[in-house]
Amino acid sequence: MAHIIVVGNEKGGSGKSTTCMHVATALCRMGHRVGALDLDLRQKSFGRYVENRRAYLARTNLALPTPNYRDLPEIDASSLAAGENPFDARLSAAVAQLEPESDFILIDCPGSHTRLSQVAHSLADTLITPLNDSFIDFDLLARVDAETGKVKGPSIYSEMVWNARQLRAQAGLKPIDWIVLRNRLGAQQMHNKKKVGAALEELSKRIGFRVSPGFSERVIFRELFPRGLTLLDLKDTGVDQLNLSNIAARQELRDLMKELRLPGVTVDF
Repeated sequence: MAHIIVVGNEKGGSGKSTTCMHVATALCRMGHRVGALDLDLRQKSFGRYVENRRAYLARTNLALPTPNYRDLPEIDASSLAAGENPFDARLSAAVAQLEPESDFILIDCPGSHTRLSQVAHSLADTLITPLNDSFIDFDLLARVDAETGKVKGPSIYSEMVWNARQLRAQAGLKPIDWIVLRNRLGAQQMHNKKKVGAALEELSKRIGFRVSPGFSERVIFRELFPRGLTLLDLKDTGVDQLNLSNIAARQELRDLMKELRLPGVTVDF
C-alpha cells in the first residue's frame, strides 16, 4: 500500500503547491516511487508545476527525478453504482491506478471546501497543512477570543479533519499524522510571530497536530515554478554557486522532510 500524503488548506496562497512539489521531488531524489494528483480541477497549480518541469526537461535534454503526475480519470456515469458520487469514483480510480507503482502518493487539495478535498483527507496517512504565519490564516484552524487571544474552539477546517479521522477510525485505518506547516515566516513582526506560535502550540494539544517550521518568503520559489524546478535541482541545471538564501531554503526543506517522519525515508540531501 502506498503511503498517502495530502496537502490541504481551505485558503489559497499558503504555499500548498510549492510544498507538494518539493516534498514529491525530494522523495523521488531519495529513490522512492512517487505518484501525484491535483484535486483543484480548475487551477491545477501543482499539475502545472509538474507540466512545467516536463517541458523544461524536454527542452534541455536533462533527466531529473520527477513525480508520476496523473489527471483524474473521467468516469462513465453509467458505470456508477446507485447513489455513488462521481468525484469519489474518479479519486478512487486515480489512487488505484497509482498505488501499484508508487511508494508515496502526493495529493494537492484545492483552496476551498469541496467533495474531493473531503474524501482526500479521509485517505491521508500524513496530512500537511501549510499556513501563512498570521492570525488571518490561523482562523482557518480555530476561533480566537479577540480580547484575550485565547483559543475558543476549532474552526471549519479542523472540524473537517476531525470528521476524516472519524471515518478512518470506523474503517479500522491508522490515525492521520497531521503536521501544520508555518510558511512565510518573516524576520520581522517578532511579537506577532510569538503570539501565533503560542496559539498554535495551545491548539495542537487540543486537536492533535504537530507544528513545524515551513518555508520562508523567498524570491527563489517564484523563479523556480515556470521551469518546474525545485531547490534540489539547482546544481543539476548549471547553478554551481548557491547564495545564502538558497542554502537556507534547502535547509528548511531538509528539516521539513525529517519532521514528516515518513516510513522508510532517510533524509540524505
